[in-house]
Order: sequence, then C-alpha cells, then structure tokens
Amino acid sequence: MSLKNEPRVNTSALQKIAADMSNLIENLDMRELHFEGEEVDFDVSPSDPKTREVSIPFSAVYNTQGFKEPNIRSYLSGCPIKVKVLEVERVTSTTKLPSSDFYTIELTHGEFKWQVKRKFKHFEEFHRELLKYKAFIRIPIPTRRHTFRRQNVKGEEPREMPSLPRSSENRIREENFLGKRKQLEDYLTKLLKMPMYRNYHATTEFLDISQLSFIRDLGPKGMWLIVKDSFLLYMKPDNGAIAFVLLVDKEFKIKVGKKETETKYGLRIDNLSRTLILKCNSYRQARWWGGAMAEFIQKHGSDFLKDHRFGSYAAIQENTLAKWYVNAKGYFEDVANAMEEAKEEIFITDWWLSPEIFLKRPVVEGNRWRLDCILKRKAQQGVRIFIMLYKEVGLALGINSEYSKRTLMSLHPNIKVMRHPDHVSSTVYLWAHHEKLVVIDQSIAFVGGIDLAYGRWDDNEHRLTDVGSVKHVIMGPSLLSLTAETTESTVSLYLKDKSESNKNLPILKSVDNMDSKMKGIGKPRKFSKFSLYRQLHRHHLQSMDSISSTDSTSSYFNHCRSHQNLIHGFKPHLKLFRHSSESKQGLVRPNVDTGSVRSLQTGVGELQGETRFWHGKDYCNFVFKDWVQLDKPFADFINRYSTPRMPWHDIASVVHGKAARDVARHFIQRWNFTKIMKPKYRSLSYPFLLPKSQTTAHELKYQVPESVCAKVQLLRSSADWSAGIKYHEESIHTAYVNVIENSKHYIYIENQFFISCADDKVVFNRIGDAIARRILKAHRESQRYRVYVVIPLLPGFEGDISTGGGNAVQAIMHFNYRTMCRGENSIVGQLKAKIGNQWINYISFCGLRTHAELEGNLVTELIYVHSKLLIADDNTVIIGSANINDRSMLGKRDSEIAVIVQDTETVPSVMDGEEYQAGQFAQGLRLQCFRVVLGYLSDLNEGIQDPVSDKFFKEVWVSTAARNATIYDKVFRCLPNDEVHNLIQLRDFISKPILAKEDPIRAEEELKKIRGFLVQFPFYFLSEESLRPSVGTKEAMVPMEVWT
Repeated sequence: MSLKNEPRVNTSALQKIAADMSNLIENLDMRELHFEGEEVDFDVSPSDPKTREVSIPFSAVYNTQGFKEPNIRSYLSGCPIKVKVLEVERVTSTTKLPSSDFYTIELTHGEFKWQVKRKFKHFEEFHRELLKYKAFIRIPIPTRRHTFRRQNVKGEEPREMPSLPRSSENRIREENFLGKRKQLEDYLTKLLKMPMYRNYHATTEFLDISQLSFIRDLGPKGMWLIVKDSFLLYMKPDNGAIAFVLLVDKEFKIKVGKKETETKYGLRIDNLSRTLILKCNSYRQARWWGGAMAEFIQKHGSDFLKDHRFGSYAAIQENTLAKWYVNAKGYFEDVANAMEEAKEEIFITDWWLSPEIFLKRPVVEGNRWRLDCILKRKAQQGVRIFIMLYKEVGLALGINSEYSKRTLMSLHPNIKVMRHPDHVSSTVYLWAHHEKLVVIDQSIAFVGGIDLAYGRWDDNEHRLTDVGSVKHVIMGPSLLSLTAETTESTVSLYLKDKSESNKNLPILKSVDNMDSKMKGIGKPRKFSKFSLYRQLHRHHLQSMDSISSTDSTSSYFNHCRSHQNLIHGFKPHLKLFRHSSESKQGLVRPNVDTGSVRSLQTGVGELQGETRFWHGKDYCNFVFKDWVQLDKPFADFINRYSTPRMPWHDIASVVHGKAARDVARHFIQRWNFTKIMKPKYRSLSYPFLLPKSQTTAHELKYQVPESVCAKVQLLRSSADWSAGIKYHEESIHTAYVNVIENSKHYIYIENQFFISCADDKVVFNRIGDAIARRILKAHRESQRYRVYVVIPLLPGFEGDISTGGGNAVQAIMHFNYRTMCRGENSIVGQLKAKIGNQWINYISFCGLRTHAELEGNLVTELIYVHSKLLIADDNTVIIGSANINDRSMLGKRDSEIAVIVQDTETVPSVMDGEEYQAGQFAQGLRLQCFRVVLGYLSDLNEGIQDPVSDKFFKEVWVSTAARNATIYDKVFRCLPNDEVHNLIQLRDFISKPILAKEDPIRAEEELKKIRGFLVQFPFYFLSEESLRPSVGTKEAMVPMEVWT
C-alpha cells in the first residue's frame, strides 16, 4: 500500500509519542491518559429524556465480533456505569512473596449489577495498557481499522483524569483503605466516561464485560466466560464466534482439583451432555472462579438444577397462557399469524415438513400464507429461522427431507436447516425424531401432533372430496358496487385434471342453462382478463394472488391455477355466494339434493361450491397410495375424482412465557448437539443457539388469542442419540401412567397407536396396565368410572385391506388388538379375568368414519386419528407428539415432546350427576372433541356435559358408535368388520353386493341417520389369523421394536 498520500508525522507528535512510551516505565500517579479532542460523557440525570436507555436486541447474539474490533457494541446506550469498591481482602502467602489485597468492585449498568475482584497490580497493568493504546492511536498507520479508531477519537475537551494511588498496597494501613477505595472508584468512574477508553477491549476485559453481557433476554450479566442464569458459553477472542454452549441442568456440577480435572490447577464443569475442563493460573483462582460460578448459577438458575416432577427436564410453570386445537385449521392459522409477528427467531422441528403447504385455507390471498413464502418473508425482514428435520431412511420412508431442506435453504441465508440423524455414523436406523414444534421468539411455542406437512390440514367437517366443483350462479345488478361490465361478462373458472380434460365449465351464466349436478373440472376457455383484473384493481384486491415460483407443473397449469385462485380470492370479499337457505336479489343456487353430503363452512366467508382446500400432494389417501414425487408439490398423485381423501383428525396446543422458553430450550439442546455431532454443521454459518432467560419470559410482545391461564409443564422422550444427554428421559410415559392412576372419574384418549400392556419381552410401556388397574380399582370400590379410547380403524400404512392390508398394516393391527382385547395381557383380557363381561360398563374403544358423494357415487372412508391426547377428570390434559407405544414412550427410541396442562381456572359443571368445578382448558377441549365426533357442533346439547353418567356413556356414546357402525356396514360393507374373522371370510365378504351401489336412494336414506363420525371398533376382524409378519418377509426381518 502506498504511503505517499499519508500526512507527514510532525516533530511535536513524535515527541508526544516518545513521552507516552517513556511513561510506561514511570509511576502511575500522573494524568497521562488525557487525549486532545477526546469526547467525554458528562454526568447526566437518569430522568433526562436524552439519556433514555437503549437496550441491546437479542439478535445481537448472531452478530458477535472479535474482542479487539473497534466498533463493538458492549454497553447500553445512554446509560452510565456506576462503580463502587466494596471491600478489600488480604491474601497471605506461604512463600516469601509479600501478601496482596483483592478489591471487590461492584458495577451497575442499568438493571445489571455484577462484581469483579482485582489486585492493585491489575489496576497498574490495566493503566499501562491504556497508555500503550493512547500512544498507538496517535500514529497515523494507513490501515482501514486503525483509521476507523482514530476517526472515532474526537469531540470535546477532556476532563482531567485522576491518578492512581502512589503508595504500594503493602504499605497501606487499614485506616487509609477508605481513601484509597475512593481514589479507585474515581479512577474507574472518570475513565468510563471517556468513550475512547471505555470501548477499548482492555477495559471490557478488566470489567468482565462482553458483547452478550447486557442483553436482557439472556438474563443477569453473569461473569467471565459468559456465564448466564441457565447456560455458559465460550467465545473465540479473535472473531467473537461462540465456540460452545453448556446448558445448566440437574447434572450440572463444578469440581476443582487435580484429581477431578487431571490438571494442576483445573476447574471441571459437567452437565448431562458435556464436560469442560479449564486450566487456571493457581489453585486459588480455580477456587474463586468455581465458587463464583456456582454461587451465580444457584442464585439465578436454581430451577434448572433440580429434579422435576415425572423426571422431566422442565419445571412446572404457573400462570401460563395455553390454548388447545382440535384439527389443523385453527392451528395452522395461529401458527401463520404468530410467524408473522416474529421479530427475532423462529424454531421449527417436524417429523415431516412440506414447504409448499398453505397455512390459511381456502387460498384467498395467493401465496401469502404458504409456508415457504411466510418463512422467506420473515427471513428478509431479518428474522433468523432454524429448522430441524428428521433424516429418514430412504428405503423405508418417502418423505424426502432432502428436498425439504434444499427448498428451504434456497429461500434466504437467514434460513438454516439441519437433518438428523446420520444413520451410518450414528448407527441409528430404527428411531425417528417425531417431535412437532414451532417456537416464535422463544416466547410462544406450538406443541402437538400436527406436522407442517401434506395431508394434515383439516377442519371439523372432515371432507372426503375436493374436486373444486362449482355450481352455476347468476349475478344481479344490485350486488355491491360491481359495474354492468362485470355483470355481463362471462368468466371461466380454470380447474384442470387429466381425466376430465374435455369439459367446459363457465361460472357465470344465465339461469336457464343451470344443470342439476356439475362435475366440473374443465378445459379452460379464453380468459376474460379485461373485466376481472379491472374490477380487482377498483376494489383493491389486485395483489391477492401470485403464481407459485416453485410450482413443478407446466406454465399452462400455473396460468390456470392463478386465475382459479384469483376468483377464489374475489368471491368472499364481494359476497357473491350465499348458503342455499338464503334468498337474495339476483342470486340463484341450483336445487341440488346433497343428501348426506356434508355442508361447506370455510370460516373465511361464504364460498360457493366446494372450492379446493387441498392442492396437489396435499390431497392424499395414504392407505390407498403413499406419497410419491414430492419434488412436484402441485401435481396430483391420486385421482381426486374417483378416490376420496383420507380425513385427518389431530390435536395440538400452544403455550406462552416460561413454558415456551422450556420448549425453546429443548430445541436449542437438540440443535447444538446436532451441530457438534455432524461435521457439515460445524461451520460458523450454523450458529450455536442460546436460550433466553426466564426473567423476561413474561414480557410477551404477542399472544395467541383465546388462550387461558393454567399450570403447565413440558415433558419429553429424549436420549443420547437424539439430544446428546447421558441418561434418557421418559417423562411423557411417567406422566401418562401417573395421570391415569390418579384419575377419579374418567380418562379420554385419542391416539394414532394403542400398543401397550407390558410383558417385559416385546412390549414394555405400562399405560394399558395402568388403565386396567384403574378400572379394577373402580369396580372394587363400586365407583362409576369411564375410559374412552379413540384410535384409527386401520394403521396408516399403504395396503389394500380387502386382501388383508399387507404385512405392515397387519403387524400394527396385531399389537393394537393385543393391547385392547386379544390375549390375557390385553386390557379386556385382564378385566374379564376379574369382572367378566362387566368391563363394558367401564371402557369403550371407537374409531371415526365419514361418507360423501363423489362424482355421483356414494363413498366412505375412515378418518385417520393422528392425535396424541389424554384428558382426565376435566382438569388435566396431555397433548404432544407421543403415540401410545414403546417407540414414543420409552425415551430411548423416538424423540418426542408433550405438554401437561392442569387447570387453575374452573367453570361450574356436572360430574357423575353432581355439581363439579371443571377446568376451563380441559373441559373446553373435551367438549369440543365430543361435539366433533358425536356430531353436536351445531347442537350444544347438555347431554354431553357429564362424561360419567350412564345416560351419556350408554345412551349417547356407546349407542351412537354402535348405530353409526351398523349403518356403515349395511350401506358400504366397510372394512375392518366384525363379520370377517379370517381371510376366507374376507374374500367372501367383499364379493357380496353393496347397498350404496345397488340402491343409492335407499342408501342415502340410511346415511341420513348417521350422526357425527364415531363408530364402534371391530374387535373380531381377522381374529382367527396370525397378524404378525410372516417368516421370510421384509417386515419379519426388521427387529420387533420397529412395530412396537
């Protein structure tokens, strides 16, 4: 670099530099830290509006720099640092060296207060370092970094700096200590008012200050090594990168000594995941550091050091806002809204994640609420997004997490995606990350059974069809402010399917041309752009649609879909379509007898016809056919005009505040563990994550509407392979058993699996045994007690049940039946042995089923129960990702997360015919589940208020399930079925005629008697067959633990 243009150093400057350097070896009592032109912060009043404290945002943790960089922000703006020397501690030595004094210095900066201990020689060394810096800053070295430093040393004339005491500390008498203390206080106070020195790295080191010290969401300032209330971390001095994070947990211990640390002056720190050994200069230093650290953690983070109920990693959190969700419609909407409010971080972990799913439906705002578009938008706003996906064994599962990762990572650099585990290096082939979490700013956490993936979105209607059919309507001149031009124009709705490529479907026509039944997917006519786009612009709706940039279908279909979405966006805003019961001027709906076809209620306005809710791969029936070609998200993979979709029934929750911090902490533990374990994630582009402090958890910038206050605790299944912890945790299993054993009136279970009843050989979890014991106890005590179990009628594996379902389906059926009713270890088996057939007064097993009309044909399909729910006594709820099986419950296998909510706010109710104070959260959820499955959504019948009474259990629940099952068997000859005990009977059963095809009119009349979705579970289906995988099949070759 050329120096020709640099100013020449004059003689006076050289003389000043020489004088400064000579001062380094002289005494320290002069005022040599003056620097011409250096700005000094003058004393200000805390009430002065100009000195308003400006906090450091949490996002600063992702922008740390090297400790010696000149422009680091370490302090709170507009906030002075107060200094007080509290005490002096005389330290004697056994050697000939003179004794020395330790000064305890207390510093206050805003709401942060901390102490450091320094010897007088440390002050001297610090002072010399500042003199070097002063001399160095005068030299016009032609580098950008140095020029930056020099440019920042400017401003007003300085005040005079106080001198350090002349006398050696060893000659100070005790009575002179107060004077010396005042001198040291003045020295530091005045020094910290000079930005040139205050911001110098030697000063921050002297005061134990780092870039992360004064971030409120990280808790109290802590001490060296950046020790916070729930973790400690080490930053690399050269670049400021966080090199490791060690969380405080119940195994957190600090040990000092050569025996413990295997080093002369060592300090050892342990937790459940890691061991850190620090080398100190002396045994005294190791003792001081260890003691100070232990004292700080004990004071500010004691909750993390304790054993918690059920063996959980998380404490019970009082006064926590919580909300439940039945089905994904409301859940997805609240997730989308919360993401939109994110300011700093979004954490997501799923078993499966589909980037292109829509979180708000029907689609009336283009791609705005599509998951990938939301994440990209937030990333562009500066929000950091961290996603962990289960890395599946490709030959066993087709969820294509590699595609999901690639798609998400391409959106923006602020989006980071990890997949785990690496099956070869970790030797984990059988187990999965099964958690479903979304965490917003570590303040709001969604926990439950719903992945952000295809097939999950559903509402309380559980529709079977989604062909996008439309009915002809006519528009009158009085409809809002539409011009005559729009009224007279004809617009085609563009919907396309290969099997229906030769039909034309105009949406606006004269009333004379109406058909009584429309099948409507058609080849589009020329689109009348001139009128629609003009009207959209006039009504400020022109931005409601955009064409997907990741749509894998042709541009022709993009064009068609764009206009389809455009019209769907147009309709609800202009109120073009009404329910058939309404009569409005200029609006006519055909008199179509829908019979048993369920109504369409979108919740976003009144949409005509059956507008599409499930696009492309989202329309699915995975028992009929598993997903394929996930890299083509908007291409159908089953024929929606001949195959009904499989409805999805699921449960989720959201929690706030400290409980959300606990969820985030679990995510952070998993993320940091994966970063350490997989070499590809060790780069700085994948940062370590830091948990926010519980001290600021109550400061909610956003809260999910309709949440209620309750007592909340996080539970999990976690182990060494999944989270890097030494001892596995199975707190979900423990909580389930505990809640069942201590329930007083009833338990209600919805679950995807029901595999339990331990034999300690194949099955080990004890949930089924706890249910049987609790029923037997009720019988002994002549107590009225009920157990409700709702599970899928068939396991969620691809297979043709008309031929037996396949080995995978049968393997799960075997273990489900083994738990419910087959064998002496089953629940019914245990009960029959003690109370005979009286077991039917205590427990009910049910599934869910629905029906519809598809292209003129009556169809039925089971509703897939994917919930992981337990409700007890209208006051306790467990919601999570854990199935009732060993995979989910034992802790060492699949990773899971759940939340137990116990009500603190009650409402008057009835239990077993008597007045009862029911929990607001638990009872609300139980009633909603009952209304959905029993068909009481539009009839708030008091008959479901008491879940224990004979009237409800026998005359409503059991009776409805039995009646519905009988009608479905009569109309459709459904499978699974109690008439079919073996494969020979199965072949005979499916060969017989079906009423739905033979006499559709009579079938429709029968189906009108159906109420809700509840059906009795068929106990005897294939009861004479061995359902375990046959020897020689691939299903028999895998370990039995895969199925349990």
